[in-house]
Amino acid sequence: MKNLFDDNKGKKRGQGFNILSSDSTDGHGGYGAGVLNLNNMSPVFIDVEEGEAFVDMGALHARSSVEKGIKFLHEKEKVPNGKPYWLVWVTVDNKGEGPHYAGVTACELTVDREIRRGYKSLPEHVNNMDKSLKGRLIIDKMDEKSKGVLANFLKETNKDLWEASSDELKKGLEG
Repeated sequence: MKNLFDDNKGKKRGQGFNILSSDSTDGHGGYGAGVLNLNNMSPVFIDVEEGEAFVDMGALHARSSVEKGIKFLHEKEKVPNGKPYWLVWVTVDNKGEGPHYAGVTACELTVDREIRRGYKSLPEHVNNMDKSLKGRLIIDKMDEKSKGVLANFLKETNKDLWEASSDELKKGLEG
């Protein structure tokens, strides 16, 4: 596999994928109730040009390998040569019917490493992260190739989670 970030000097990208964990907000109402829990969420990047997907947990704090060293601007036109990516927030849930991909929301970003500038809408990223946690699907803006890359990645990561996921998600990603 080609290393997409030659300036990382051989560092490997994170391949971890959060699946399930103990949830401190399971209804007991005690300490931690109402706290935002990101334990079941994973940020998946889609490199549009390379047709590749990878997990980078640093994205939870805007410190992914894609985002490091980049000043993000609010106007896409100011980064005309930006390399396109999708940052997809994927949430796994287990509500009675078993674990499945519940929330999948995609956010656009572009990165021009040469000028160390990029484009992303921080409000969109934060809102889509929240919507993913709430089990929403927002994938309609993604191009068909990227949807296919994401579908294959989710299937390969955990076929059982994919099979248990909603028909809406499967149709949305597979066409």
